[in-house]
Amino acid sequence: MAALSPRKQHALELFTGLPSAYDRMGAVLSFGQDPRWRRALIEAIGPSPGQRILDVATGTGMVAAGLARRGADVTGLDQSEQMLSAARQRLAEHPDLADKITLVQGEAEHLPFADGEFDALTFTYLLRYVDDRAATMRELARVVKPGARIGMVEFGIPASRPLRGAWRVHTRVGLPLLGRAVSPAWLEVGRFLGPNIEQFHTAEPDLTKLWRSAGITNVRERRMSFGAGVVISGIRDGQRPA
Repeated sequence: MAALSPRKQHALELFTGLPSAYDRMGAVLSFGQDPRWRRALIEAIGPSPGQRILDVATGTGMVAAGLARRGADVTGLDQSEQMLSAARQRLAEHPDLADKITLVQGEAEHLPFADGEFDALTFTYLLRYVDDRAATMRELARVVKPGARIGMVEFGIPASRPLRGAWRVHTRVGLPLLGRAVSPAWLEVGRFLGPNIEQFHTAEPDLTKLWRSAGITNVRERRMSFGAGVVISGIRDGQRPA
């Protein structure tokens, strides 16, 4: 395996101590909005029984479980073994989903699947953690069939100046305080998130353009919770991106 870049290494280390409280803290840190954003992602994909769907950066399997409840056969992929262990625990608690979800350890940049293998693809909070976002988007598009839907959830930044100011106070002050109350690992996340989200959106001010350059059409961006959450979806076109 190739040596990990500093960005990738930090992402792995960041998530090592989080899985036991990940679902609850994700909701707390987003003022209860994260589950709503994930539901919007699932609706944008519109899963149906019998579809094969790849959920990249599956984490504890929240989106994978939602897709499976709609009848899809889901492969959940994550680079963190700790996160996958938490996803396995979720399946143990919901045995009705066990035969609908397969969990795989792997990287979004190098997916261990054939071209056009899946009917749809989802990912959550991924692009901030990869080194080459354009190449990663092309790789995600590669493994779905032409005409397949692709969707993602990511943190956003409110466009309104007053709301952006409140968001910055929350991410710079509130998140570290909330994290400190839980564990040292969550304190690190609280300190990391706000600056990382801003850096990401400064580097990628037009995410829809990034998607279109990967051969994804009909790209739609939905800003939720005053812009604090972003759901993007699109359709893989019939041509493999260069």
